[in-house]
Amino acid sequence: MKSPREVIESHYAAGEQGDLPGMFADFAPDIVWTEADGFPLAGTYVGTDAVRENVFVALAKEWDGWAVAIDHLVVDGETVVGLGTYTGTNKATGKPVSARVAHIWRVEGGRAVRFEQITDTAQVLDGMR
Repeated sequence: MKSPREVIESHYAAGEQGDLPGMFADFAPDIVWTEADGFPLAGTYVGTDAVRENVFVALAKEWDGWAVAIDHLVVDGETVVGLGTYTGTNKATGKPVSARVAHIWRVEGGRAVRFEQITDTAQVLDGMR
């Protein structure tokens, strides 16, 4: 069984390769995923299908090259915090965005069961205007 660090490292590595199935490989089927208040996709989504459609598919519709570059992981037991930067270009406005982000993960039994996003939502929204 993967450690919490390995689960989250695998998620981000798959994301860097554009491998959506790989990103979801270690998610619990009933993962609880929360996008920050004020973020364009704000809300809590339960289950991998809801996360796929309401986060990743939705981001691809609105943004070119949307990506997260995680530069530091902090691990405390089953909690993993990823610190990094979102980048992308809004399709409607053509404006690029770069916003710092923190992802808070809970991993149990080798599966990601909870995710919470904290980011500068104003920077993202400015890119959409």
